Amino acid sequence: MSKIHPLSDVQTATIGENTLVWQYTVILKEAAIGDNCNINCQVFIENDVIIGNNVTVKPGVQIWDGIRIEDNVFIGPNVTFTNDRYPRSKQYPEEFQQTIVKKGASIGANATILGGITIGEHALIGAGSVVTKNVPANELWVGNPAKKLKNINK
Repeated sequence: MSKIHPLSDVQTATIGENTLVWQYTVILKEAAIGDNCNINCQVFIENDVIIGNNVTVKPGVQIWDGIRIEDNVFIGPNVTFTNDRYPRSKQYPEEFQQTIVKKGASIGANATILGGITIGEHALIGAGSVVTKNVPANELWVGNPAKKLKNINK
């Protein structure tokens, strides 16, 4: 059974078993969240979002339409995702960019992930990094713009 804090606004019915949703979190009605997740306080999850099992989302994260997060992913506090390379007020693209965070990846605090990016399995993004291109599996990327620092083990 999932546990949803009464001070959150959870509109979706698609939340897996043993998932925790903390206070002041908003999850829109079409989002899908897997089992055994920890969705911390002050998180916003839009409609066209799929989150796998065993995912941790720390406070202050917004997960926009088109974001796909696979199993066993860690999203650090205040990570920023984008889904539109050329945003303008009240002008929406025909389709938002899709960003995929593959299983076992970790994204450090305050990292920025541009839309249309894939972060590979078990990759690690350092805190404060700005990811502007795809990150292969099992690599540590850091900096602005983020660049490969080294290979890592799972």
